[in-house]
Amino acid sequence: MKAHLKAGGMALLLISLMGGQFSYAAKKPERAPVARKANPEEQLGEIYKDLARHDLSAAQQKADALVEAYPNFRLGHLIRGDILLMHTRAVGNLGAAVPAGAEARLADLRREAAVRLGAERPAPALLPRALLQMRKDQRHALIVDAKHSRLYLYENRNDGLRLMQDFYVSQGKLGINKWKEGDMRTPVGVYYIVGRLAGVKLPDMYGKGALPLDYPNDWDKVQGRGGSGIWVHGTPPETFSRPPLSTDGCVVVSNDDLNFLTRTVEIGKTPILIGDQVEFVSKDQRDRDLRQAASLVEGWRLEMEKRDDASMKAMYSPRFKSSADEDVSTWLARNQFLPGAKKVSVTVTDQSYFRQPSHEEMIVSSFTQQTVVGKFRHAVRKKQYWAKEGKSWKIVAETNV
Repeated sequence: MKAHLKAGGMALLLISLMGGQFSYAAKKPERAPVARKANPEEQLGEIYKDLARHDLSAAQQKADALVEAYPNFRLGHLIRGDILLMHTRAVGNLGAAVPAGAEARLADLRREAAVRLGAERPAPALLPRALLQMRKDQRHALIVDAKHSRLYLYENRNDGLRLMQDFYVSQGKLGINKWKEGDMRTPVGVYYIVGRLAGVKLPDMYGKGALPLDYPNDWDKVQGRGGSGIWVHGTPPETFSRPPLSTDGCVVVSNDDLNFLTRTVEIGKTPILIGDQVEFVSKDQRDRDLRQAASLVEGWRLEMEKRDDASMKAMYSPRFKSSADEDVSTWLARNQFLPGAKKVSVTVTDQSYFRQPSHEEMIVSSFTQQTVVGKFRHAVRKKQYWAKEGKSWKIVAETNV
């Protein structure tokens, strides 16, 4: 059956939503109806392909199966309503079957459709530039791409990073770059999942549960950023997903996706990097960035062994502040191990390196520092924030974890 479509209408909507990336394809044999936990985004893509081929019958079959599998998926119901309307008249825009007075909700659903249908996985050979190196005991990492409302889940394997899954997410009503409590923005930076909260102990708005983040981190505190309670959480029982810009600052996923993430992440170990847009690069580029990050920490280690106050201080930025608001001189004086010792051995192990997922050139380094002076040994876990200042890299923040 041929759909009632007009030029530039429903079947072509995907082209505009995806920036012209859609192409018509030859008709394929019918696929089996969607299973209960099939990926709804893949089903949406198949529906639009059927519409582009003017195969209204196949599109309706898939739309029926989609809303049966996900009865609270509003976008699925919206598209199904349009398909039913196509049996009687031409449909030129997504949401033609929606009654007057629902313009705001319709606009949200159109934005959700755009980001869902425009979602693309990176080429297998490309890696997220922000993930330079993880500790061996860090099995997974999360990266949020705010611009595309996407969360990527990576597995840290012996042979390198592997993209396991990606998810549609919602973020703050006013976007990213959180500064203060109540600003309706999602923070940007390198964070960790620090807890797991069951949904039965939370209000319905959090859905099946929540994964709290350690916002504000040390760099946020140095900058004076405020607010708290930034979580990755689910959706209310009657809601499958929320519009792209709809939260008070949290990162929100569907309840099914939250259940998967809850089973996967490790509390206190899994990093979550939130940025405007994920930059994917070749392995060669990632390795160059990693060598640079490692060389910065190695240079710092050598200066620690030399015990020269002036050269050590030169590694720190004039704008350095500790989380306790200390300047460089105060921080270094307080963190010397056996002041006056001449022969000191310093080693660093269990390193992790991340690039700050923002426009600022910054590397976040974490490692265990072990200092040995004669029979005395001292170990501490450190985190350093290195920023590019002119042509040099300087430490702008440092903390003992």
